[in-house]
Amino acid sequence: MAGTPRDSLYVLDVLYDRDGGKRPEMIVTDTASYSDIVFGLLTLAGFAYAPQLADLPDQKMWRIDRTADYGAFQDAARGRIDLARVERHWEDILRIIGSIHTGAVRAHDVIRMLSRDGRPTPLGDAIAHYGRIAKSLHILRLADEPGYRRQIKAQANLQEGRHALARKIFHGRAGQLYQRYQDGMEDQIGALGLVLNALVLFNTRYMDAAVTQLRADGFDVRDEDVARLSPFVRHHVNMLGRYSFQLPDLPGGLRPLRDKHATDE
Repeated sequence: MAGTPRDSLYVLDVLYDRDGGKRPEMIVTDTASYSDIVFGLLTLAGFAYAPQLADLPDQKMWRIDRTADYGAFQDAARGRIDLARVERHWEDILRIIGSIHTGAVRAHDVIRMLSRDGRPTPLGDAIAHYGRIAKSLHILRLADEPGYRRQIKAQANLQEGRHALARKIFHGRAGQLYQRYQDGMEDQIGALGLVLNALVLFNTRYMDAAVTQLRADGFDVRDEDVARLSPFVRHHVNMLGRYSFQLPDLPGGLRPLRDKHATDE
């Protein structure tokens, strides 16, 4: 997920509005859509939140015991988490998480309620303090675990692939689209999402068919290699010329796969 603090209001709603599929293991966002309250809510809801934090060496970490010696992190852990504040609002915090989980309220409305005029309410501040525990652990893992950093980077690269495919679709018209969006023409952006999703579906189905055919022909296709495939390939997408939207008669629903020995037209 990429965006701004305003977009972060919708993160939980997106997670709970899924129409099936595997529960996400990790939620990766860019640094613009990060907030301590969102960190707290996602952690309380049972999601692993991994925002890409800008200027990591300058990030503030948080401690619970003001008098404890944190060694090499003594200067970095300069914030203090107030557990008493969290305990004081704990029952209300659980009610909020339960309400979001059951769909009684939308997370977007809850997060807006937890802040007024840019400042958190006492309840919002308590959730933010809870979120800072997870944030501090997240920073420590970024500093200490190369595998954790690679996992986040791999997820972020998928997002970049999606952006590259979107740019390919509109072939230099991104500036016009952004201006139309600013002018209130959100339907233009909706059209981009529709075409993008159609291409991702097309790529996914044919990549799956190609992998199935390779395995049927006796090729050693390893699961770890398949896991690295991306549906955001775009070099085969031709954005020029005329298009026909008449559905062809395709046995099995797909075009025949190319013969690698055949000459391309």
